[in-house]
Amino acid sequence: MHCHCFLYNFSFSKKTGDARHSRTSYATALDPLLQLEEQSVPAATEDQKTQKRKPVSFLKMSMNNSPNVFLDPNANRFQVNIINESHDSNEASQEDKTEASLHPCDTHNKMYYLQTFGHNTMDPVPKIDYYRNTGSVSGNKLNRPSLLEIHEQLAKVSEKETFDFSLTAGEETAASKEEEKKTGLVKFGWVKGVLVRCMLNIWGVMLFIRLSWIVGQAGIGLGVIIILLATMVTSITGLSTSAIATNGFVRGGGAYYLISRSLGPEFGGSIGLIFAFANAVAVAMYVVGFAETVVELLKSDSIMVDESNDIRIIGTITVVCLLGISVAGMEWEAKAQVILLIVLLIAIANFFIGTVIPTNNEKKARGFFNYQASIFAENFGPDFRSGEGFFSVFAIFFPAATGILAGANISGDLEDPQGAIPKGTMLAILITTVAYIAVAVSSCVVRDATGNINDTVIPGMSCNGSSACNLGYDFSRCRSQPCDYGLMNNFQVMSMVSGFGPLITAGIFSATLSSALASLVSAPKVFQALCKDNVYKGLHFFAKGYGKNNEPIRGYVLTFVIAMAFILIAQLNTIAPIISNFFLASYALINFSCFHASYAKSPGWRPAFRYYNMWISLFGALLCCGVMFVINWWAALITYVIELFLYIYVTYKKPEVNWGSSTQALCYIKALDSALALTTVEDHVKNFRPQCIALTGAPMIRPALLDITHTFTKNNGLCICCEVYTGPRKLCVKEMNSGMAKKQAWLTKNKRKAFYAAVAADSFRDGVKSLLQASGLGRMKPNTLVIGFKKDWRNLSLTNTHDTKVYILFFCSDAFDFELGTIIVRISQGFDISQVLQVQGMLNVTKKVQMFFFNGSLQLFSFSETLPHLLFLISESTINTVQSMHMGEFNQKLLEASTQFKKKQGKGTIDIWWLFDDGGLTILIPYILTIRKKWKNCKLRIFTGGKVNRIEEEKLVMASLLSKFRIKFADINIICDINMKPNKESWKFFEEMIEPYRLRESCKDITTAEKLKRETPWKITDAELEAFKEKSYRQVRLNELLQEHSRAANLIVLSLPVARKGVVSDYLYMAWLEILSKNLPPVLMVRGNHKNVLTFYS
Repeated sequence: MHCHCFLYNFSFSKKTGDARHSRTSYATALDPLLQLEEQSVPAATEDQKTQKRKPVSFLKMSMNNSPNVFLDPNANRFQVNIINESHDSNEASQEDKTEASLHPCDTHNKMYYLQTFGHNTMDPVPKIDYYRNTGSVSGNKLNRPSLLEIHEQLAKVSEKETFDFSLTAGEETAASKEEEKKTGLVKFGWVKGVLVRCMLNIWGVMLFIRLSWIVGQAGIGLGVIIILLATMVTSITGLSTSAIATNGFVRGGGAYYLISRSLGPEFGGSIGLIFAFANAVAVAMYVVGFAETVVELLKSDSIMVDESNDIRIIGTITVVCLLGISVAGMEWEAKAQVILLIVLLIAIANFFIGTVIPTNNEKKARGFFNYQASIFAENFGPDFRSGEGFFSVFAIFFPAATGILAGANISGDLEDPQGAIPKGTMLAILITTVAYIAVAVSSCVVRDATGNINDTVIPGMSCNGSSACNLGYDFSRCRSQPCDYGLMNNFQVMSMVSGFGPLITAGIFSATLSSALASLVSAPKVFQALCKDNVYKGLHFFAKGYGKNNEPIRGYVLTFVIAMAFILIAQLNTIAPIISNFFLASYALINFSCFHASYAKSPGWRPAFRYYNMWISLFGALLCCGVMFVINWWAALITYVIELFLYIYVTYKKPEVNWGSSTQALCYIKALDSALALTTVEDHVKNFRPQCIALTGAPMIRPALLDITHTFTKNNGLCICCEVYTGPRKLCVKEMNSGMAKKQAWLTKNKRKAFYAAVAADSFRDGVKSLLQASGLGRMKPNTLVIGFKKDWRNLSLTNTHDTKVYILFFCSDAFDFELGTIIVRISQGFDISQVLQVQGMLNVTKKVQMFFFNGSLQLFSFSETLPHLLFLISESTINTVQSMHMGEFNQKLLEASTQFKKKQGKGTIDIWWLFDDGGLTILIPYILTIRKKWKNCKLRIFTGGKVNRIEEEKLVMASLLSKFRIKFADINIICDINMKPNKESWKFFEEMIEPYRLRESCKDITTAEKLKRETPWKITDAELEAFKEKSYRQVRLNELLQEHSRAANLIVLSLPVARKGVVSDYLYMAWLEILSKNLPPVLMVRGNHKNVLTFYS
């Protein structure tokens, strides 16, 4: 028994409602549907990508896709893959035997029963292993029994699978931990992995050398507001990061991973490269900050060369040391971070201790008076100087609040990223914010001080509200000349206030070096994750990792080179704003990712972290964009331009990945909403568009028929490629499910804007009827059937007339019953290229087998699995047969014909024989062709019937009609002799063609004639032939006229004759179509549904 596969390509279009709104609604509904289909098919999930790399599948695929995939060369149009059912029967009998051998109560000796509750069933209990990706590092993926296996029969389960089933979650976790101990894999908890890193990155040099100046400019009140505003940005981003990080397992890659898995590779790829580069340049910025502090300390004692070169020398030595720590491994880097944090905490504590230690005269002269209410009141209000304002001061402070992604950037090295990232990040933001506010409020220093201990208040002097004057010091001369001390003038205020000044210097060193070290680790980690995903194919070299922790050594070297380049510049005033904007761009996209995922309402969006709000995330994204322009408008523009360029590049390259992004989810929502909105729009003739079911078979088997259909449906109508499977339901459903993705992928790869669908039916006609009725969505329903001419109808056996009858029924009966227009396309070579594909497939198999043996790859395969396939493939007769097939044996003309509608048509004509008014479809189809790029050089010539004595009048009437329809034409021809008898040669050919199908009952006695009618009801009777003799004459005569007038046309569009149901026999009607379109250029025989598709009303 064989499964016959009928492949249909059909595209549908539906007239839509009120004119302008309808056109927009249809396009709005169609585009998201096509985008959704294109996104879902070519992309492979991470699981699928891993499965594709398995070598075992080669020989299986070679056999499944070799000769029996394509049509038998000797078969007719409707005979497709022959599937042997005996193999399935054997399997079933073996499995039944296996099932019978299992005693229903033997749940102890048979490990199979340990899968579930001891019952005789294949249903497994819920287990995390079924939900893993293939190749998961946290455990092995198990494949649960398919629904077909459970529904059909009891399958055998190997001992290995049974053992896997019996593992409990606790045993698996223990085994995983034991494996980590053996390999030495280092994983960090939330404190060391996230909290420590984020605190060190947020606490930078700004805390020690700039915060006092910010308080001096903005005052304590606005200074706290600046800190809280910056914290608002980072807190919202932290909440969004926490939500995304807890919505599934987080791998390495930090911000890149979070954004790419939420918004897709386009956004993730663009921001990932920017973020990695920003971290690399940030290494240089922090190292130069450290070097400048060292040079400042050495300035009074010794300078090696000059100030700039000293910064370069010290910076180079520092970054080499940091690189050594990083390359040594994450464990050493983490220990160094802990030490630096301890130093930093001691330095901050040292400052607060210093504020309560009683001051001395030297510190008083420099403006420090311990805690005084008058100083607090004086410093509370703003005192902006030197052109500074609120936003300029905010721009200087904001980089101090960045660094919240330091923990997320090493997500791959965290023991529990889902728990560690939210907890560590949010707690780090809280602690650092409290510290910043505490330092700002603890302003015990006046804004201006001279530093001269002799500048004391003279008795009787008026203080005018000056707090320093009230405390005994006169700093009034600072109003007229610059002073060196006070909040506004001295960046080393914290050192002066602290209990022990050198500890503040140590804190500055700790802050700069820890931030540099964190950036030096983050940049390669993010870059490695980006390269592993192969979003930028040229950067895949950097994806390789080394050692037990998969360290990105190549990424470290690249980061070192970038950092060295910017250290040698030693001018970071211009670079710093760009880096801040790069980080802010990342924050903005993380917030937008959270909003987008929530807005898309995907059932897969289930973050464990609940303390977020989609609208707050959107506000955070907009706030980040605004802060970018506040900090530096031209740097913000540069960031946007770079990001846009990378986004366009990744979109153009279309990496083959499928991460289930919220972009896909929103695309679905848009498509659904648009389709629903379209249902409220009533049909209108002005918005009619041909939506065609094109019966092409598989799209790759009849590409020319798909091409001509796609020409007038592209960007205009909906095209759905359908396939009807007939035969044993189990085999048909299996074949149908396995081929759907491949066929949709072929359409997408060949840039055909079409959908693919398949249906299994008891008969071919039932399948087509189901498609004609149920295809489409809402208003987007098929209205036109397109089918290739059945070229081999005369070659079929006279005892097998079923295919011809079915062929005629589904367009002459079914399509017209469902009020669909019909287009029959005929080209000289025919459409079916399955023979060519079959030979090509066999040659490809031969080449692969040869390469397989020459490469010595046999050892990669399971012997028991490959032996049967190898015996077939390497058999001498098969190899000799395949090798004897040469490319020269291909039907070159058939190949050329299959691509003729892909080529640009030269100057020529499209001849329209508009003989019968069918509502205008016969004239609309060629008009649509002429507005396409490939057919725009072709002119329309109109042919129609008329009377000899009214030729000019008929021309004027037709010209007037076409001008009202606004259809341009080159010429109008009135054919007056259509009803003349054809010449004898043409009629003789027609009679010879139908001779095998005639009953000839008039030459036999009545009894014999009646018996023949019962036995062969499909044959043409003499009475029928005589009744339709005039119509037969007309078809033969029309062919003569077509040969005379349109032999040189690029395309002929002709009114399709209609046969009355139950009156005209199948073979007589096929003879009409054969003689009508014989020996002509490509012909489209068109018949509309006799409803208007054209209008001249506005």
